[in-house]
Amino acid sequence: MPEIAAHVERMPGSGVRHILERALRRPGTIILAVGEPGEVAGAETRAAGADAWTAGDIRYAPNGCILPLREAIATKLARENDLHVDVEQVWVTVGATQALHMALALTLARGDEVLVPDPGYTTFTMNAHLLQATPVPYTLRPERGFQPDIEELEALITRRTRVLIVNTPSNPLGSTFDRATVEALLDVARRHDLWVVSDEVYERFTYGTPHASPAALDRDNRVLSVFSMSKTYAMTGARVGWLVVPPGWRPTMLRVQESLVSCIDPPAQRAALAALTGDQATVEQAKRHYRDNLSAATAELDARGIRYLPPTGAFYLWLDVSHVSGGDVGAWCESFLDEQGVAVAPGTAFGASGEGWIRVCVASDRESLLEGLRRIPAPRRR
Repeated sequence: MPEIAAHVERMPGSGVRHILERALRRPGTIILAVGEPGEVAGAETRAAGADAWTAGDIRYAPNGCILPLREAIATKLARENDLHVDVEQVWVTVGATQALHMALALTLARGDEVLVPDPGYTTFTMNAHLLQATPVPYTLRPERGFQPDIEELEALITRRTRVLIVNTPSNPLGSTFDRATVEALLDVARRHDLWVVSDEVYERFTYGTPHASPAALDRDNRVLSVFSMSKTYAMTGARVGWLVVPPGWRPTMLRVQESLVSCIDPPAQRAALAALTGDQATVEQAKRHYRDNLSAATAELDARGIRYLPPTGAFYLWLDVSHVSGGDVGAWCESFLDEQGVAVAPGTAFGASGEGWIRVCVASDRESLLEGLRRIPAPRRR
């Protein structure tokens, strides 16, 4: 039989999913490996989706999505992100995953290079391989608080570099970039005429450092922005995200969206509209829950002497387990799951610089979170 395309065979898998699949085969496992919100989507949001199904609102929608949702997104972007766009710049997608893939497909050709954070979200690299582009990691190091070294990043740029990916708040790090850092990254992109793809999925969950949207600071329409309903509104399974593109791209976006998904389902769009325009108390409640869980978790880690990156965003903890992982954190995570019944994500799932580290999701119930952390071996006291 014919062979699968070679570039697809070379595409890396997800180290997070690998651990999750193993965990799901073990009843009673404490699962801290996957970024699933512990909250439940609001009643009005769920009712709007159900009502659409009941009313038979399940026919094709416009490629970009229903106009009221695009208008609600544009209003939200102006109010919360200081990003003022026309509705034709907003394209609703099958989660942020499709938005990210579409952003990279629009800006990368075969053989192009894309700068990806390391550690960084797994699909940044996966998408590059799928598009026959080359991911080039820019390292985020613990001695710099996992903030980018601008000079080092700029030295990685070649004549083939086309895109810089920026992710703040960060998955997996739980860190954020302040306004000055975002502006410095935009300056690099401007000097080298790069596109910037901005992943802002965790924008509503910051603790101390206000979120800075790169597109709001962009002066020359080089930023494509990726957003999602999944984490903010606990709608991971509804699959609603959106991509904000520069002005004037409507003819191109019509063709690209039609070729990928045509449109997302109207019940999910109606649910998203209800979430964006309804009471935001559930979002604030979720933020308090995650912040309180982070406080409780870091207190536990401090008491046991386990090193971690102080979180300023998202709902993750980035923990140093190099004292027990033996130079192969992926294998250690598998053993930890088998022996202790706790699933955590190996840092190497997010890039080579993640060796010795793990990502822990704190969005679950607090007792499960703390029990899972208690099972991590602490460093020996000197």
